[in-house]
Amino acid sequence: MKFIQTSLPGVVLVQPAAFEDPRGFFFESYRKDLFERNGIPTEFVQDNHSRSGYGVLRGLHYQTGPKAQAKLIRVVKGEAFDVVVDIRKSSKTFGKYVCTTLNAENKTLVYIPAGFAHGFCALQDGTEFIYKTSNYYSPESEHGILWNDPSIGIPWPKLDIPYLLSEKDQRNSPLQSAVLF
Repeated sequence: MKFIQTSLPGVVLVQPAAFEDPRGFFFESYRKDLFERNGIPTEFVQDNHSRSGYGVLRGLHYQTGPKAQAKLIRVVKGEAFDVVVDIRKSSKTFGKYVCTTLNAENKTLVYIPAGFAHGFCALQDGTEFIYKTSNYYSPESEHGILWNDPSIGIPWPKLDIPYLLSEKDQRNSPLQSAVLF
C-alpha cells in the first residue's frame, strides 16, 4: 500500500497493491495498522455505498462540530472526477482544492480528514462509491458549499450534458458565507 500526501495537508491518496491473475484481482483496501503507521489513526464507524448516473454532481459536502467526519472513499464501479476542498478558516490552504480521477481500474482511495468538503462528478453511468466515515451521518451537522463557487475555481470536467444536482446541492452556500471549521 502506497500513501501519497497531496498539496492539502492530511488529504492522502492511497494506492493499494493489487494482485491480479486470470481469475481476477485481490487487494487490501483498508488495514488499520498500515493507516496508523502512515499518520491516519482514524477509527471508522459507518460504511456508505452510492451509485450515480453520468453527469451527476454531488457536493461539496461536510459535517461540522462534534459530528464532523473524516472519510475514506473509493470508486468500485465506473469513474468519477473527485474534489476535496480545505474549509478550515485558520489553514494556510483554506479554499484550496485537490482533484483526482477515481475509477475501478486504478483502485485509488482518498483519505479526507474532518475540516474538508468533498464532492464529485460521475463520468460514467452507474458510478459507485464506497466510503467509510469516522462519525455517523447527522442531518443537523450536515452542510454544503456551492459546487461552482468562483472563489474556489474548481475545474469541473466539461460534459456533453448539463450536470445533474440535487435541489439541496443547488442551494449550497458560497465558501465565504458557509458554516466552516
